Amino acid sequence: MTSFGHAEYSCENYNLIMEIKSVNSRFLEINCNIPVSLSSYEQKITELIKQNIQRGHVDVLIRLKVLKGAVDVTLDENTALSYLEAIKKINGLCKEDFDTKIDLARFATLEGVLASAPKSGVEAYMEGLDYCAQEVMRQVNECRAREGEAMKKNFESLIAGIEKSLSVVKANAAEMEKNLRENLENRMKEVLEDRAYDENRVLTEVAMLLNKYTISEEMVRLDAHIAEFKRLISSSEPVGKRMDFLSQEMNREINTIGSKNQVVSVSFEVVNMKDCLENIREQMRNIE
Repeated sequence: MTSFGHAEYSCENYNLIMEIKSVNSRFLEINCNIPVSLSSYEQKITELIKQNIQRGHVDVLIRLKVLKGAVDVTLDENTALSYLEAIKKINGLCKEDFDTKIDLARFATLEGVLASAPKSGVEAYMEGLDYCAQEVMRQVNECRAREGEAMKKNFESLIAGIEKSLSVVKANAAEMEKNLRENLENRMKEVLEDRAYDENRVLTEVAMLLNKYTISEEMVRLDAHIAEFKRLISSSEPVGKRMDFLSQEMNREINTIGSKNQVVSVSFEVVNMKDCLENIREQMRNIE
């Protein structure tokens, strides 16, 4: 499910910002963008996410600004030299002479030239990190709960549409059986016109027709799948994979009913059931 959480922590020594965003995915993927000085915290935030989220692509962003305390400043010589070479080339391309003096203060602010990191370890920021992590995850879970409730109502509406169409199919089952008998009688007459008929051929024709037109088993299985799907909708446990499997099974039964059907009104209901099921399957990746 899509969700977002944002938290900030400030004290006299540092400011901390943490964000978590998640989008739909069949599997759990966690991507962390964390300062090097806090890299050891990645394992802890990853475990917290795994405790709360089973499926989805999750991005974690942490930003730290040190206000007081010892800070290490390092120079990336390769980056600085690259900037200097670029400046020289630019000057060489110019037709007029320009003042090539470099403002060192501005030069030092170029991206990648200088890097700063607090000398103290991650322990100095654990209070802020833990506060932000809990607050962000609370917000993420609230977002997911709201989306889940809306999705539950939508699923209930769609599965009710399938149930309604299935009731129409059941109401027409007698007519479908009548068509079966008529087709069977006609085929038997065709076969028996030849007095030297083959009994095995007759039995084969009967078996083929019964298998072709009888849908009682498909209706029973579809009823069972619908009942289980409704149970899963109300479950508080991760049910996405089981719902995905059930939707595949329902699709199989609906397709079989459609292939055996010879009644126009039933054809319309089969199309409606497939449409409702397709809407369910499109949202299946959102479910844990």
